Amino acid sequence: MSDFARTTVGGVSLSRLIIGTNWFLGYSHTSKAKDIFIQNYQTRKNIADVLTIFMNAGVDTIMGTQAPILHDAIRDAQERTGRKAKLIITPHFNILPGGEPENEPERVFDRCKELGTTVCMPHQCVTDILIDRMHNTIRDIDKYTRMIREREMIPGLSTHMPEAVTIADATGTDVETYIQIYNAVGFLMQIEVDWVMRIIKNAKKPVITIKPLAAGQLLPPVGLAYVWNTIREQDMVTVGTTTPDEAKEVIDLSIDFLNRRMPNNELQTTRSKKSITNRSN
Repeated sequence: MSDFARTTVGGVSLSRLIIGTNWFLGYSHTSKAKDIFIQNYQTRKNIADVLTIFMNAGVDTIMGTQAPILHDAIRDAQERTGRKAKLIITPHFNILPGGEPENEPERVFDRCKELGTTVCMPHQCVTDILIDRMHNTIRDIDKYTRMIREREMIPGLSTHMPEAVTIADATGTDVETYIQIYNAVGFLMQIEVDWVMRIIKNAKKPVITIKPLAAGQLLPPVGLAYVWNTIREQDMVTVGTTTPDEAKEVIDLSIDFLNRRMPNNELQTTRSKKSITNRSN
């Protein structure tokens, strides 16, 4: 069984390529129609087929939610490959009184633990509300990271705000990793790409980058070449795929870029390219 390049987060070994799950669960960042297509297409078996390709290549780290279909598929892929997945869960929970009882932080973190979560990172919809730019703090975060530690999970921050990294570093927040949106076109990024590049470079903890292909706006060779060549050896890249062929393509491209090789992946063919066939390959 092969093993993809790895890093360490909170003393635990994770693959540097992380399996994203938006394209399993129906979060396309494209359109409602595309979301519905994903939800209708993806079954437990289809998801397990994709996970199996990744896990057989040593990509054993998965970022996702508590969705039952995902965890059923993870169990299937683990049985097929004989490999244990490392789970990164990004839960949301009540941060004000009066919410649904099942969404109280203690109950949410208990569910994460029951699912076998390795790294628990409060979701962006929680983290970014807590960020106080005026006072340079992340309100109440120590309370939540303490709950995560008590359940023997590794705390991190899932965020879309670059300030989350700089504030957490400056204040010594008890987290072991951060999520940052990072792609060559600045898709969903709040500041310029070169600024986020510098934030990642200076971060005190390993950074998990997400949306490297800008939700399909970048071709895989282009988006992956950019992120793999501008992050540090301890940082990670999260990519969502829909099919086993897409998973294999992402793995092969990533290995080539990590080894500073020009990819030799099979190109798509159309009639309009007939005039250059066998002239520029």
